[in-house]
Amino acid sequence: MSWFPKSAMVLAAGLGTRMRPLTDRVPKPLIRLQEKPLIDHVLDRLAETGTEQAVVNVHHHADQIIDHLKGRDRPRVLISDERDALLDTGGGVVKALPLLGDEPFLIHNSDSTWIDGVQPNLIRLARGFDPERMDALLLLALASASIGYEGRGDFMMSPDGLLRRRPEREVVPFVYSGVCIVHPRFFANAPEGPFSLNLLFDKAIEQGRLHGIRLDGIWLHVGTPEALAEADQLFHGNYAAA
Repeated sequence: MSWFPKSAMVLAAGLGTRMRPLTDRVPKPLIRLQEKPLIDHVLDRLAETGTEQAVVNVHHHADQIIDHLKGRDRPRVLISDERDALLDTGGGVVKALPLLGDEPFLIHNSDSTWIDGVQPNLIRLARGFDPERMDALLLLALASASIGYEGRGDFMMSPDGLLRRRPEREVVPFVYSGVCIVHPRFFANAPEGPFSLNLLFDKAIEQGRLHGIRLDGIWLHVGTPEALAEADQLFHGNYAAA
């Protein structure tokens, strides 16, 4: 296998408000898809690609996630505790930077999952990351071919993978899947406290350092109970036919 990040940041601290009432008593990362918690889909995929450690941040129903992850060693799990203050996606990664090392690492939303195409998408993402040309490489899904997504898209992508934001009131092809590889310098001069990764995405766009790669397969946007049910049916049909 070619190079793959040794460390990953798994974002699992969100409140999961759109998934209510399922998340009233259970954190979204432990909601089950095909009888497996969403976060286990992520961690199992990371283990298959050789990730050595995953830093998981926790806030909502934190104790449930911590208890669930006890004993997992592939990858080894470290907890970044945000119970005192929810830091959003960017702030959560900044808090965990001392645990992530000084090499490029993966950021993976705990609810991001998909059905791979011919080649595993995480391997394609790692092969496409070029630290000389980019500070971050985003895995982008084709909005029109995704399950559970109804927005206008996030990015336009040039033939060389360079990204631009969707202009206001327009529709663009690609949506961020919640997965990317970043170089630690991506967080240079990042603000303190809560902030979204989108702030740094926009900064990298201005510098011509934000790139994307198209996801090969079907992305499952499991943001609501209805989308979760649709994804579950798709998984069942896909593997029943295999």
